Amino acid sequence: MTQNADLPILPGATLGVLGGGQLGRMFAHAAQRMGYFTAVLDPDADSPAGRVSHHHIHSDYADVDGLARLAGLADAVTTEFENVPAPSLEHLAVARPVSPAASAIAIAQDRIAEKAHFTRCGVPCAPYAVIETAAQLAAIEDHLLPGILKTARLGYDGKGQQRVKTRAELVEAWQASGCVPCVLEKLLPLEFECSVILARGRDGQIVHFPAQRNLHRDGILAVTEVHALNMPKTVAQGAVNSAKSIANGLGYVGVLCVEFFALADGSLVVNEMAPRPHNSGHYTMEACDVSQFELQVRTLAGLPLAPPRQHSPAIMLNLLGDLWFTSGEEKPVSPRWSDVLALPGVHLHLYGKIEPRPGRKMGHLTLTGATLESVRANASQAAQLLGLPPVEVTGLA
Repeated sequence: MTQNADLPILPGATLGVLGGGQLGRMFAHAAQRMGYFTAVLDPDADSPAGRVSHHHIHSDYADVDGLARLAGLADAVTTEFENVPAPSLEHLAVARPVSPAASAIAIAQDRIAEKAHFTRCGVPCAPYAVIETAAQLAAIEDHLLPGILKTARLGYDGKGQQRVKTRAELVEAWQASGCVPCVLEKLLPLEFECSVILARGRDGQIVHFPAQRNLHRDGILAVTEVHALNMPKTVAQGAVNSAKSIANGLGYVGVLCVEFFALADGSLVVNEMAPRPHNSGHYTMEACDVSQFELQVRTLAGLPLAPPRQHSPAIMLNLLGDLWFTSGEEKPVSPRWSDVLALPGVHLHLYGKIEPRPGRKMGHLTLTGATLESVRANASQAAQLLGLPPVEVTGLA
């Protein structure tokens, strides 16, 4: 059934998603809980989202026939990751409401365009330079070193990034990248990393979750802490204000995550944005009265956006495939879920991925409780049981 894009798309309709990973799976669960049918387009026949959806279109993201099937099933379409081809979203938008828009996805796919957008919005970035030619490489100023060379496209979870200390290392790193377009970012005195997740509706209304404090290991998010003492209030408010400016500058519709670096002097610089729900927002399913995935459903369907409230302090631990091989086994061995689940306030999410592999995101744990002290204690015990690095106490207490 086709509905007017200006009207709410009510439960009973079908919502589509490009991408069948864990974010699409959790979107499908949220949509189904609210009474929607779901359709997933993904080239993997065993995709986590496709396995739980009412319809799974096994197709490449750029396949015209697959896109036509999705448009025929779904009343509106979203995406679960930013590297879906923007032209596919443009194609779908001719027939169905699509959010986020292809234009926003295209900016998020290109670090050069993304940084230019941040600058237009008045949100500070780390000092950087664009490297697309050998001449631009030769013209790099000394003050940008040491730095991080990042490929402009297809970089996530630390991929496509190389630290360089000298001009010689920079030249070598750019050549190793295949001389593709890159940005060189100056290394700054980092105090911690944080992120803000917001939802913006078609009417421009914005609601947001509290700023989240994040710890990355090897470029992959490992721990997220969300509580009143996770960072100074001025830093948290600055991150929220900047994220809103970025979303408004895009005319954005959907759920958006903006990641920041908090510097030793108390200032913030933006790192990147993700035009979708984000790992650092998984805690919202247990610690808030509205999750990031429900807000994704609401923005897509044009439903009212209720400001989310966090009712419990929370810590999220990312679970990678390495946990299935902690004792050097050749074959994967299931982690100690029974021992972990014996702890109070533990919520286990596994993503339905058949094969655990080192570095692969297999699931997450969210720990909630009445007090921050109890949540930290149980998070530390869960990490110890699973063989994860200790959960360090961070923030203001």
